Amino acid sequence: MKRLFLGLLLLPNLAMAQSSANKELAKKIINDARLDTIQSRALHLLSGFAAGTSYGEVWIRDFNTFIIGSLQVHSPEKVKDILLSFFKFQRKDGNIVDGFIADAKADKSYMPDRFIYSDLMPGYAAHKNTVETDQESSLVQAVAKYIAVTKDQSILWEKVDGITVADRIQMALDFILRERWSEKYGLVTGATTIDWGDVQPDTTAIGVEINASTKWSIDVYDNAMFYIAINNYINLVPAETVKWKKIAQALKKQIRSQLWQSTQQKYIPHIYLQGSPFSAAFKEEALLYSGGSAIAILADLNTKEEVKKINQQLLAAAAKEKHATIGMTVYPPYPLKEFPNMAPYVYQNAGDWTWFGGRFIQGLIQYGYLNEAYAEMSPMIDRALKNGFTEWYDVRTGAPKGSGEFRGEAGVLYDCVSMLRAWAKAQRP
Repeated sequence: MKRLFLGLLLLPNLAMAQSSANKELAKKIINDARLDTIQSRALHLLSGFAAGTSYGEVWIRDFNTFIIGSLQVHSPEKVKDILLSFFKFQRKDGNIVDGFIADAKADKSYMPDRFIYSDLMPGYAAHKNTVETDQESSLVQAVAKYIAVTKDQSILWEKVDGITVADRIQMALDFILRERWSEKYGLVTGATTIDWGDVQPDTTAIGVEINASTKWSIDVYDNAMFYIAINNYINLVPAETVKWKKIAQALKKQIRSQLWQSTQQKYIPHIYLQGSPFSAAFKEEALLYSGGSAIAILADLNTKEEVKKINQQLLAAAAKEKHATIGMTVYPPYPLKEFPNMAPYVYQNAGDWTWFGGRFIQGLIQYGYLNEAYAEMSPMIDRALKNGFTEWYDVRTGAPKGSGEFRGEAGVLYDCVSMLRAWAKAQRP
């Protein structure tokens, strides 16, 4: 069964064979009024583009996860304009900013010299958390989703300062190959953070920016995101297929050989290029990362049996905490003495994020694990109905934390329900 990187848009290709069990599950999904409510509330929230009430910026890593829902609310022209705005802030070396905001609303008290300006976006300011290596990949994926939904390929040939979007996409991908690449391992690099996070352990400088204390490393999240982006680009611009297919094939091989642990049936947290930031006694390799695993599964980097094993491990970890789901970022959390910038069970250090847990649900659906997907999504739906779309949850108390009106969560749950409903409808005779 062929799995595709935009599986949630192409779900009819993944319909399972008819069976009485499938029909019963399909009936439950179709008749589950909670799913109607959550999608309705998600679309209401997606009338805006900022990440949430605590974030005034439009962030590309967030927008990439709710662009499909946005296209149900906004005109293609409006969504296209948001995408083009990121290309208008693109630097000459090809790198993509994290997010942008009206300059008058930008918080200048926090690192005023970190703002980025462009003559193509007067009145706006942008910024970039340089510890990340997912901004470029996120933008490429978002463009691919936009085209998949709208069928509007004209965006590729729009010119931004005389350069087509298609060429700017390649500039972004080339930036990663040139500036965030390990020749030794043939893999994408970045600063050491927790899984998909954007905070370093060191407290001597701003945690979101590369500094003298940064420990460069390799993780599965950045590499899986890049792998998806490359394959998106191959589908969007076939003329570049030969070059990028070779890169994608080599990247997949290296992810599997260097990051996947076949004995443990899990991904290693990090490969370090010039030493680890953690003590020699700390066994980081024993930690389980959920977000990077979710993206790897969506990238089709694992077998169906491996997906089952990863899911079982995430369920076992969640069972150890009273209010956890499979969206718990890492387990067990990093001890404070190892990661002083973030206490255990706080934020990305074992906080529970539906933003990524929902993407794992999408992966389960993509691989045909419909019963598991529906059951494991259910607590995420229940707490969103109770608390609204919240950035993350404390797994010890169940308390909602972080930003309210978090559009990333709304977007992934909207997509999960769309995928489940599409499968359910396909089970009808």
